[in-house]
Amino acid sequence: MSDFPTLVALSAVMGFSIFLSMPIVLRKSYGSRTVTLLNATAIGILLFLLADLFLDVGPTIYSASSSAYLANPTYAVTFVLAVGACFVALFVAEHRSRGSALPPTGMAFVVALAIGFQNLTEGLVFGASWAAGAVGLSVVVFVGFFLQNISEGFPITAPLLGRTDGRTGLIALFFVIGGVPTLIGGIGGYFYNSAMLDLVFASLAIGAILYSILPMLRVAFRPAEPPATTYMKQRLTYLGVLLGFLIGFIVNAL
Repeated sequence: MSDFPTLVALSAVMGFSIFLSMPIVLRKSYGSRTVTLLNATAIGILLFLLADLFLDVGPTIYSASSSAYLANPTYAVTFVLAVGACFVALFVAEHRSRGSALPPTGMAFVVALAIGFQNLTEGLVFGASWAAGAVGLSVVVFVGFFLQNISEGFPITAPLLGRTDGRTGLIALFFVIGGVPTLIGGIGGYFYNSAMLDLVFASLAIGAILYSILPMLRVAFRPAEPPATTYMKQRLTYLGVLLGFLIGFIVNAL
């Protein structure tokens, strides 16, 4: 069970499963309603990833406390600093470079970065469980992360839906940014892993996801003309967010 080449191969399969969504996201034309629904679904998936990440780090933050309501000071401060540092760094980088909202490619990059941090922590978990010889846990982690990574291609490309002509290479690069950290984490977790390391990268992912969700929500709820179109857009947004959250939950539960 400690076979290192097999670990590398499985980690690579998990990470690059994100490319299985490419045929769908590279479709050249989408109706406005379809784009609204898919964008909202991407938001729902990101919201689930936020909840899932905090579920992962919560036990670490509160592990050394005799009360469920008192956090370990070291872990709590690390969490706040990492989330805040990532969020502020993205905010400063965006507004110093452009002074305005991120373009679609910039937003896709931020989402890819967020998912990359998240997948790095997942890889660390897989590598550590593999090194420990936990057969059952390793299988569950592999299947769960493989399926989840497939769904993560949609949030990355949501800002570019219907505008992918000539951007196949760029989208592939974003998928590499989101998927390769699973392989890096798997190798790193095999040789070394710690609760603090997992906490830092999960917290960075939370900060990046929080930052990327805000402009996506702004676009999702931007009024359209005529008023009836705005009403339909809002209904599709509500439906898509719920659908995305449920997709995230289902693939994570399998």
